Amino acid sequence: MKKILFLTGTRADFGKIKTLIQAVTNSEQFECEIFVTGMHTLSLYGDTQIEVAKAFGRENMHVFHNQHQGEPMEAVLANTIQGLSRYIHEHKPDMLVIHGDRVEALAGAITGAINNILVAHIEGGERSGTIDESIRHSVSKMSHLHFVANEEARSRLIQMGEAKETLFCIGSPETDIMLSPTLPSLEEVKEYYEFNFNDYAIVLYHPVTTRLESLEKDATEFVDALLASQLNYLVIYPNNDKGSDIILKQFSRLSGHENFRIYPSIKFESFLVFLKHSNFIIGNSSVGIREAPSYNIPSLDIGDRQNNRLKSDLITKLGHYKAEITSAIKRVSNQPLGSPPKNNFGSGNSANAFIEVITRQETWNIDPQKTFIDINMKS
Repeated sequence: MKKILFLTGTRADFGKIKTLIQAVTNSEQFECEIFVTGMHTLSLYGDTQIEVAKAFGRENMHVFHNQHQGEPMEAVLANTIQGLSRYIHEHKPDMLVIHGDRVEALAGAITGAINNILVAHIEGGERSGTIDESIRHSVSKMSHLHFVANEEARSRLIQMGEAKETLFCIGSPETDIMLSPTLPSLEEVKEYYEFNFNDYAIVLYHPVTTRLESLEKDATEFVDALLASQLNYLVIYPNNDKGSDIILKQFSRLSGHENFRIYPSIKFESFLVFLKHSNFIIGNSSVGIREAPSYNIPSLDIGDRQNNRLKSDLITKLGHYKAEITSAIKRVSNQPLGSPPKNNFGSGNSANAFIEVITRQETWNIDPQKTFIDINMKS
């Protein structure tokens, strides 16, 4: 029986790989383990390791505290490598599954590759912006298997020298949940989170580590615009990248205003329900580029954090100035909805496709010693 180790460091990546974990857990061919670290262990963000435990139990779950609030990203990377290294030498997984572009994923790719463990990267080959994109591509170069969301991502990995036989287009695993008929009702999630607005927008605003010098000004302008709009908002804490304290300081100005509800974290399924019934989303999260358009929800995307993501007519790009943001909020609140974009992220069958790949014997025959495939030279 092959042992599959999933690494999760944030509420976001857990939501995206949850269906894959469930599929492996349900399979009689694999033993599933989960290495829980990062934001999951921080009380400020809701101690979301609890959600992992509720979903899969604690028997095969290992919690590693890789940081304190505000610790530099490079220190978090080093801490995670150290903790994960000790874990894999003790438990000896056959495959390590990582997602996306966080430093925890990079730590997983480095540790797995150095120890000749097959590393499977979920949603590589995508573009975003800032340091995240560099981390994502670095993770891909250290990984042996690539489970991509679409053909564009697959083609990009081929450009990066990855072998075609290691690339599998399975769609985005989060789509399995987005299209699931078992999502809770709006009434259920509103009652659970004590949320009483019928008309509302969602705020998700993260620090941009390459714009820290202007972050305080940017966050101030953003919060000023939200206050000026006098609309109802569901606000979720930013991720824990450097600069999050600056954003949280500005978000504290929203406390006490009856038209704002602020949450450290919201369970992924519940968040999707809130998103599906919102008027629009505003901030700089990838949710505004990926999930929101899929639900035909307009998105106001501020700054350059998502500059290189796929585009949609439902997405409005904005700068950081209060007047520009305020004007856009007024427009989006009154504009009729267009048509949702072409689905670039799968049909809701990612977990089955993932299991089909990892049950093939040829998958386990892949050499952990990678070779760069140069598409511009004859072999």
